[in-house]
Amino acid sequence: MNYNINKGIGRTVEFKGLKAQYLFIFAGGLLGTLILVMILYMAGVNSYICLLLGAGGASLIVWQTFSLNRKYGEHGLMKIAANKRHPRYIICRKSVHRYLKFTPKQKAV
Repeated sequence: MNYNINKGIGRTVEFKGLKAQYLFIFAGGLLGTLILVMILYMAGVNSYICLLLGAGGASLIVWQTFSLNRKYGEHGLMKIAANKRHPRYIICRKSVHRYLKFTPKQKAV
């Protein structure tokens, strides 16, 4: 099997339709699911439960990653994160007369 990961200089990394940060979310999620299943198996949980949790978790991660990629696009998650850090409105706690009050400048001596 031969997989092409990058298709040119200056273009983003793409693998099977996943682009940019979604590729890292996909790989990290699958790795986390694998580690969770290994910990549960070593703790003595029934192997069928471990298989069920592993298959369910992996399929959920694959489904959610591809749906996020389809919904938000290449830079969508970064735009959403930037929008959450941006204030919705500016709070002004001073009274109005403090903004309208004129204070003359001091003359330099």
